[in-house]
Amino acid sequence: METRQVSLILLLVSVFLGSLMAVAADAAGNFNQEVDLTWGGDRAKILNGGSILSLTLDKASGSGFQSKRSYLFGRIDMQIKLVSGNSAGSVTAYYLSSEGPYHDEIDFEFLGNLSGDPYTVHTNVYTQGHGDREQQFHLWFDPTKDFHLYSIVWNSQRIIPMSSFLVDDIPIRVYENQESIGVPFPKNQPMRLYSSLWNADQWATRGGLVKADWSKAPFTAYYRNFNANACICSSSSSSSSTTCASMAETTTIGNNGWKTQGLDANGRRWLRWVQKYHMIYNYCTDYKRFRQGRPRECRRSIKHF
Repeated sequence: METRQVSLILLLVSVFLGSLMAVAADAAGNFNQEVDLTWGGDRAKILNGGSILSLTLDKASGSGFQSKRSYLFGRIDMQIKLVSGNSAGSVTAYYLSSEGPYHDEIDFEFLGNLSGDPYTVHTNVYTQGHGDREQQFHLWFDPTKDFHLYSIVWNSQRIIPMSSFLVDDIPIRVYENQESIGVPFPKNQPMRLYSSLWNADQWATRGGLVKADWSKAPFTAYYRNFNANACICSSSSSSSSTTCASMAETTTIGNNGWKTQGLDANGRRWLRWVQKYHMIYNYCTDYKRFRQGRPRECRRSIKHF
């Protein structure tokens, strides 16, 4: 199928899914109940009785929020409408993270652009405080015109045990559990959901060559339809990973299909398409960066990680 035809189909599917998710808005979590606004003062706002959240960046400060609860495995969904126009220098981060120097983390970072250029999606996986597992993609749709669904599926077998990165239910990345060959996998530390909009013009757009145009500020991103089908740990940051792990067997919210979720044949086809036509960086193929040898998981396969 021609690349242009596939892109058109994806656009139509995206619009259709967006309309379905709008109908289901009342089933999603209320931001007043689900998150805390953590920094940026009144630049972070919960609107419309809790159905919309906005983050704003200006020259003085960005803003951010975090989930009230911690999760150990699950599927986290959020619809986001990214900063429109000239968003160069800005980063909208959406990620799961534990706490401490040996933290685990699963990242989406949306790197701002000049008007008319595609957004870059930067993804990474941290285990025990170590990252360096970046993949980057150009989105095949305009993420500023409407809300699009961004999901993180995380279970014990994949990252899909997998932590999985999904855009409108089209997988853009799969990170497999490779503990059998000595590669750490995030499975013991509960994580909260975090999001922030901040100034990273020293590196975000074309490696920092394009700076933020503050005459276009303030920059604003919007969120809606947060939903966590997940194992809940606690609203307390003091919960031990041992307690959380035992709770993960029984204390869940929502549909549990994520516990064994993987890619079927159709999902694998979409993943190959995204990686062939829209991937712009893969750490597993960066031989100059890893002159002493690529990471162990890359030596087995370079297709998905």
